[in-house]
Amino acid sequence: MRKLLRDKRVYVTLELIGLAILLGALAWALRDVWAEAAPLLRHADLGDVAIATAIVAVYYLVFVLGWLRILAAYGIRIPYRYALQAEMLSMLAKYIPGGVWTPTARVVALRRFGVKDTPVVLASILLEAGLSALAGVGVFVVGLVLIGGADVPLLPLAAFGVLVAFLLYPPVFAAVARKLLRPFGAHDVAPLPARTAFELLGFYALTWPLGGAALFFMIRALGGDPSVSEIPYLGGVSAVGAIVAVLAIFAPSGLGVREASMYGLLLAVTTDAIALGATVLNRLAITLVEALLVLVGAILIRRGHRTEEQAVVGGPTTESAG
Repeated sequence: MRKLLRDKRVYVTLELIGLAILLGALAWALRDVWAEAAPLLRHADLGDVAIATAIVAVYYLVFVLGWLRILAAYGIRIPYRYALQAEMLSMLAKYIPGGVWTPTARVVALRRFGVKDTPVVLASILLEAGLSALAGVGVFVVGLVLIGGADVPLLPLAAFGVLVAFLLYPPVFAAVARKLLRPFGAHDVAPLPARTAFELLGFYALTWPLGGAALFFMIRALGGDPSVSEIPYLGGVSAVGAIVAVLAIFAPSGLGVREASMYGLLLAVTTDAIALGATVLNRLAITLVEALLVLVGAILIRRGHRTEEQAVVGGPTTESAG
């Protein structure tokens, strides 16, 4: 046990050192751009920033529905407020170094709500990540076509999409999930029915443009003049940023890595100063919204418990009065 804790401390320390080096390198490389972006951020249009932040909140509120659908496919049905609380806790847990806290937070939250089938919950998280990422790659490609193309590294993205599609192929997913989740007591994890998987792919493909709309208003807030036709591409940029954040396990919540990838892709549709400012606004917005939605979930859960308690207390009173 002591050896495990010592190894964990070493890993977290190395992770924090690597993150500090990365952020320092990015700050040095973008110091001239930041000198132009900082005044734009100070004078940002607060109305557009508020709209962008509201859209980010809507994106998260809608995104939770996908996870609920996956859980329902495995026979787990929970109220929306429980799923919202668990999902947002896992989002905030991404900021804790170590890499394991995101799924752990969701598993622990659902166990508090009575869902104790850990292997199925973990499988649902894998499916959510895989399906939303694959849909995001598709949205990015469509958006790229709509803006007339850009100088972006498509080959790595295409390879990633093919790999995810292969891992989601039912026999492959069943084998991989069984091996990964065996330490948690999994013996056989059934893949999603094909129809459900395709429905969810379509669902997630429709959620990413919400992220694009949020970026649209962030760019506007900084003085840019984006076109509505660029929203699918901006949604793809959001998707790629989220994918990179998940893959960069050494950076808590993909801090720095997500921003660097989004900044590079935004240069296809705006100036370098606005692109940098928009990535900063995006990080602030998603962190603020995640924290606020944790509180919203807690309030909804507390209200739900009070309603249930009142129903239990009030029921017998009504019967005895009759």
